[in-house]
Amino acid sequence: MKKGIEEKRMKDRRHIVVVGATSAIAEHCMRIWVAQSAADLVLIARNVKKAEVIASDLKARSPDSSIEVLQTDFLDAALIKNHVDRITQRKSIDIALIAHGSLPDQKNCEQDLELNQSVLQLNAISPVLFAEAFALHMQKSNSGTLALIGSVAGDRGRKSNYVYGAAKGLITRYAQGLQHRFAKTNVKVVLIKPGPTATPMTAHLNSKGQKLADVKEVASHIVKGIEKSSPEVYAPKKWVLIMLIIRHLPRFIFNKIDI
Repeated sequence: MKKGIEEKRMKDRRHIVVVGATSAIAEHCMRIWVAQSAADLVLIARNVKKAEVIASDLKARSPDSSIEVLQTDFLDAALIKNHVDRITQRKSIDIALIAHGSLPDQKNCEQDLELNQSVLQLNAISPVLFAEAFALHMQKSNSGTLALIGSVAGDRGRKSNYVYGAAKGLITRYAQGLQHRFAKTNVKVVLIKPGPTATPMTAHLNSKGQKLADVKEVASHIVKGIEKSSPEVYAPKKWVLIMLIIRHLPRFIFNKIDI
């Protein structure tokens, strides 16, 4: 009897996969999840040492959770497919969070085409490769939530970050297409649009005196949005109104604004 109860408990645990697990936002989302209940977590990252430190912290917070770290090349389509295939062989995925990316200096992107290329690949192409791999398995099981972290920067191109914004704009259109694809199924697709958030990736913005959102607050918004299967999550919520205004500003006014 006890063995049967234990097997049921293990089966009922959520299977969560996080791509870009060393992201500060992703790390705080995982902290919330393991605080809610024990889970089977897979952390996918490029920097395996950093990911293992995060995994150890999560294990200390939730000893009953199962935590695995996978290192991969974020632009190797075949390797991405192999990893996702192997992960889903054991158990269907309940949540897949795609959280990786980089925030480049716009001026550097304008002067360095190789940097420009790598920014577009890491922030746009790579998330799509992972999402397609997860989507295929979720379609087969007719279950799961696929969450992609885009950005408010993708809502309208601005001179201060248009290369990064273009990559995140691709994520927006792609997520919308996935939502249309899965509209009549049990698969949920959540598009997440954080505003500037206090993380190591945005340290240069903080040094310029720009007010940044608390990463814990942003992670809380994201987790709640995923739980509700919200099609679009702005984090913090104030960005809904801010970006509504920016998107609808007439061009002749927008072009006079230094943003």
